[in-house]
Amino acid sequence: MGLTVVSILGTNLDRRGKQVKRWEKWRPNVALCQQEDLIVDCLVLLHEKGYKKLAEQVKGDIAIISPETEVVFHEVNFTDPWDFEQVYSELFDFSQQFQFKTDQHEYLIHITTGTHVAQICLYLLTETNYLPGKLFQTSPGNKENPTVGKYQIIDLDLSKYDQIASRFHQERKEGVDYLKSGIQTSNHEFNKMIEQLEKVSVLSEEPVLITGATGAGKTQLVKKIYDLKKQRGLLSGNFVVINCATLHGDKAMSTLFGHKKGAFTGAITARNGLLLEANSGLLFLDEIAELGLDEQAMLLRAIEEKSYLPLGSDNEIKSDFQLIAGTNKNLNQMVIEGVFREDLLARINLWSYRLPSLKERIEDLEPNLDYELNKFAKKAGHLVSFNKGARDKYIEFAVSPQALWNANFRDLNSSVTRMATLSEGGRISQSLVEEEIIRLKDYWSDGVSANSDPKLNAIELLGEMAANEIDLFDQYLLLGIRQVCQNSKSMADAGRKLFNQSRLNKRSTNDSHRLKQVLQKYNLSFDDVSQ
Repeated sequence: MGLTVVSILGTNLDRRGKQVKRWEKWRPNVALCQQEDLIVDCLVLLHEKGYKKLAEQVKGDIAIISPETEVVFHEVNFTDPWDFEQVYSELFDFSQQFQFKTDQHEYLIHITTGTHVAQICLYLLTETNYLPGKLFQTSPGNKENPTVGKYQIIDLDLSKYDQIASRFHQERKEGVDYLKSGIQTSNHEFNKMIEQLEKVSVLSEEPVLITGATGAGKTQLVKKIYDLKKQRGLLSGNFVVINCATLHGDKAMSTLFGHKKGAFTGAITARNGLLLEANSGLLFLDEIAELGLDEQAMLLRAIEEKSYLPLGSDNEIKSDFQLIAGTNKNLNQMVIEGVFREDLLARINLWSYRLPSLKERIEDLEPNLDYELNKFAKKAGHLVSFNKGARDKYIEFAVSPQALWNANFRDLNSSVTRMATLSEGGRISQSLVEEEIIRLKDYWSDGVSANSDPKLNAIELLGEMAANEIDLFDQYLLLGIRQVCQNSKSMADAGRKLFNQSRLNKRSTNDSHRLKQVLQKYNLSFDDVSQ
């Protein structure tokens, strides 16, 4: 495979002395053809119109020291060699006009000559593969070999550089750990999601949709995303958060988009609105499903065009913000029902992540328990920990089916706060844990629980995503089956109760098999529903 070098004529570096004296100086485009271990088959020399004579001289000198090298001229027009837009356009045009034959030639892009602007443009065009090659850099030699110098080939596939790849890996690991608040989680799906979310947070400015049950940690995660982007210099503006469930009528429009003085009754002064406050920053619209259709339409325009009209105003406002939306509702179903705009969902759904509930990643309860203890200790100013027996007892209950964790991590935070506040000398005793277990059981039994609510029951058995995909009929069916199974001695006993009439019309009955078939439809076993 032949080797072709693309290079810009150095109007100063390639013009070094007159006549024979020029051979005493290092000239980049001549020197690159003098390397013993680098055979250049073709040098594509980019030059401006007024420097054709110098280009011819370089070509003639290369013919002397490397007769096997073909020199091909390509004229460029750098009207202002320090104008980035003009230089980039000219070099981009070259990349489109030149017939690159990557199956026959290897290409090196020489970035030693030309202005710094031209060198940057060559780098950018190579990085984006408009110039399909590797970067090539030459430099003067030492006293013993001043004219030939040395060279370096730079492959922009950074994964091939062990030290750089290691640095990238470490930075990504730190980013992932940061998004998880340093909690060493074990749930595979959650960890996989956070790893991708870290990459998206750094590389994308597009909207992100985060779904999940109330208390799953959406707001805390979004705040971490903002902090991570701010640390990496990707944002300079504010972190602005609003729960859309608190917005109604004119207040919703005014809060989000601002208003002009006198736009509605009570609008005594003008207001900027949260979208403008989030300019160059991040806007988190939690419970976005609660927005009205009018607000949804204005938000869509603001996302796509980065501009909108404040309430009562004829003058557009511009705001370049990144949007993260949160919801615990099924937006696809809301689109079907006509209460959420399909075009807005399509726009905010490019990156969509569902935060699992605490019950769905119960293996992560213990590290989250330690996190909550440390958080309380920082706030209180003193260390808090469990007695050995107390910790075991609390975790045993916390991971059992009795622990509903209806409010997810909010329940866990409240539980730890109560025990830590009542602890003597910063030690949570077994008696405190026993009191807290009773308190939690009472709290969950007073409210709606999976024992009485068909949706919560389906979520507990199937997970939130699968529960959202079954009909209300199936949800009630599962609730009834579970209630019967929990009060039955065996699967056969439960089957006799559930099929108490139809079994009378059968010559032979296998109630266990009939119940097993029903449960298999939902990928459940008797053990799943009898606990």
